[in-house]
Amino acid sequence: MIDLRSDTVTKPTDLMRKTMAESVVGDDVYREDPTVKKLEELASNIFKKEAALFVASGTMGNLIALLTHTRPGDEIILEAESHIYYYEVGGLGRLGGLIPQLIPGKDGIFSIEQLKKALRPDDIHFPKATLLCLENTHNRAGGRVLDQEKVKEIVSFAKQQGLRTHLDGARIFNAAVASNTDVSTLCEPFDSVMFCLSKGLAAPIGSVLVGNQDFIDRARKYRKMLGGGMRQAGVIAAAGLVALEVMTKRLGEDHRNAQLLATKLDEIDGFQVVNHVETNIIVLELTNNDFTVQDLLTGWRQNGILASSVSEKRIRLVTHYQVSDSDIEKVIRVTKELILQARR
Repeated sequence: MIDLRSDTVTKPTDLMRKTMAESVVGDDVYREDPTVKKLEELASNIFKKEAALFVASGTMGNLIALLTHTRPGDEIILEAESHIYYYEVGGLGRLGGLIPQLIPGKDGIFSIEQLKKALRPDDIHFPKATLLCLENTHNRAGGRVLDQEKVKEIVSFAKQQGLRTHLDGARIFNAAVASNTDVSTLCEPFDSVMFCLSKGLAAPIGSVLVGNQDFIDRARKYRKMLGGGMRQAGVIAAAGLVALEVMTKRLGEDHRNAQLLATKLDEIDGFQVVNHVETNIIVLELTNNDFTVQDLLTGWRQNGILASSVSEKRIRLVTHYQVSDSDIEKVIRVTKELILQARR
């Protein structure tokens, strides 16, 4: 099966499985798991932040960051299509008591002029804005890498206004590879960053939150509150070590495969790739009436190919380490065959 639904579907590598089986563990709530400590130390060194916290998922990591940076009733500034707002079950409102201020962006980021207009004056009637969140790469913008100059300008202005700043960096290593920039440089402006080990890096579970020591100390308590205090977590942290030490170095292959697939699909009559493919995400639009998105997804599935619809006319495809050159060739071949069948 060629699974292009997401880069979260990957299976742990053989090296990960071996490392997990041999991992030295302890009770992480007591801060006694040496493998978790090693992962957190490695993460803080890579990102050049003071400390790190291993968490169960990206959604948990983002929510912990929001809880740590804010108080109930605060307003947070988000791009309108952000993952935190769109895909995280409303946790910012239900569990954080936070009010989102949404700013529609272009290519995943809004302008500083938009931010200035969104920040309301100090008034007894308004909630206080205390946190700015950005996302890099931006999922719903088709895996776009944020313009770093815009990021620095926006974050600098936000800090001047007294806001704290958080980056949803679920796929930040993809951004680093695509822009040929070190992750620490991309993340330097932010007070905190969350990144995933299970998106593109093939770990079976886990994300990491990084920031200064005081932030992580407070975040650790919120992790416990949310049920994320893990015991012998070194078993899964071991896979995270392989993800950071090995799998980050091969993400360029996924980007090349995505660009190849996008180019070939865009050449087929009736299809249009609507995003600028910088990383491993393709957004494909059907532009004729020969068949529907559902027809295509069904035809692909019958031929061992999985993908996800994002609207009535659009499909998202995501490459990862278990998608090979021959898989790309098969997707193109099968797609052309399905079109011919539909037109007969």
